[in-house]
Amino acid sequence: MLSTRVLLTCAAVGVATGLVSAGWAGLHFVAATGAIPLYGLVLGFHVLPGVIAQQVLRAPWVALITHAISALIGLAFVPAMAGRYLLAAAVFGGVQEGVSALTRYRHWEPWRFLLSSAVTGVVIAVPLWFAFDVAGLPAWSATGFGVLFVIGPVAWTVVGLAIGNALRRAGVIRV
Repeated sequence: MLSTRVLLTCAAVGVATGLVSAGWAGLHFVAATGAIPLYGLVLGFHVLPGVIAQQVLRAPWVALITHAISALIGLAFVPAMAGRYLLAAAVFGGVQEGVSALTRYRHWEPWRFLLSSAVTGVVIAVPLWFAFDVAGLPAWSATGFGVLFVIGPVAWTVVGLAIGNALRRAGVIRV
């Protein structure tokens, strides 16, 4: 059972990342319509809620809960992205929780976060490869698409780890 303190921390991180995600929505449109190879960098941003929550709280379910809250906040401001936000919450949060569960919620080293973000990038890249008909793009563009779908979530994971570490060092979170 999660304590009120843990749930409130998930809520705070979810609201903060949801607000930023709502502002980030315009970049989704730009990347999806004119810069498809860069879409992995833009979409990779969605690892932040779970990474920050898990880095700070180091507990089961916090990634999925925080992603759900972030999605709900984002879709309140950008209803047109509702499906995307909810799907991102399920996939990103689900993979983060899955990798954590496989390590029995005992490993919180950076490698574990980086592994889950790379797996998430691959999981997201496969269906979007077909959705964007990436095979029809020039080879350099298709390669960039695949590479950036792994690098994007990994790069944003590094940012999330830095934020989570800063919150832990500052003593903001006392669980």
